[in-house]
Amino acid sequence: MKVFISRRIPEDVVRLLQQENMEIAYNNSDRKLSREELVEACLEADLLFNVGSADLNASFMESCKHLKGIALTSVGYDHADLHAATRYGIPVSNTPDVLSKTTADTAFLLMLATSRKAFYWSRQIERGAWKDNGFLYELGIELNRKTLGVFGLGRIGLELAKMAKAAYGMTVIYHNRSRNAEAEELLDARYVSFDELLEESDVLSVHTNLTPETQYRFDAECFRKMKKNAIFINTSRGKVHHEKDLIRALQEGQLWGAGLDVTDPEPMLPENPLLQMPNVCVLPHIGSATLETRTAMATMAAKNLIAVYHGGKMPQVVNKNVYEK
Repeated sequence: MKVFISRRIPEDVVRLLQQENMEIAYNNSDRKLSREELVEACLEADLLFNVGSADLNASFMESCKHLKGIALTSVGYDHADLHAATRYGIPVSNTPDVLSKTTADTAFLLMLATSRKAFYWSRQIERGAWKDNGFLYELGIELNRKTLGVFGLGRIGLELAKMAKAAYGMTVIYHNRSRNAEAEELLDARYVSFDELLEESDVLSVHTNLTPETQYRFDAECFRKMKKNAIFINTSRGKVHHEKDLIRALQEGQLWGAGLDVTDPEPMLPENPLLQMPNVCVLPHIGSATLETRTAMATMAAKNLIAVYHGGKMPQVVNKNVYEK
């Protein structure tokens, strides 16, 4: 079988595939391919090792319905049309668990950096604007003993909650589709309604998949219900919050600050007002961007393709019903 790797991956993972005598084709440019380029490359392949957020929509699946498997190097899979993949018998896998701690670290970083306006002060130094400011000029807020609200308390949210509890003694509340018994036992986390989450959180951190139900879940109405001194954190998907509503809420003082690792669109436009706000910290979707985590993600993706190569099922298959066909 021939596997096409859409972006550069660690050499150790390439060797892992080569040890199986798999034929490998590589995107040597290490840039995001256009849809047409990706389809063309996949027409000569049996398996796709997809790195990044290529739009693997229904049209792509139809054009590449000969594929025996697609391995995503992400925990999210909203960029792949699973219904179309299943229709054509293509198993699709993701990389759960291995990036939970690293992404939670990023959320914690944004929470702390936003609370102290760290990105703003760094920009002031870069602009040569370090000066003797007033005693009350652009002050931050403390996190100690505050309330952390988590929307989507799964693996990543749990890791963040552990850090917040240990570092700052934060009270943890959460809203999920189902209760998280582990969080309630370990952290005394309290399950609340969605409205209670909005109203009680000093920091509200979002950790959810992007679905039709969660798209633009955090809009103007939600931001109005939050505390005026609250911080909004999103490391999940940019379309979970309504960006224009978030900008307006910050401009009008309905929220104290925001920390984002995901935006809508990505990349964020350089003229976006969020980038000029002292109480906002934005990162370019680097939640899993450590050498250790990216290697673990690529290794998991490779093992999913190796399973297909040997005639087996992908261990981390997302569209499980593909094997019922």
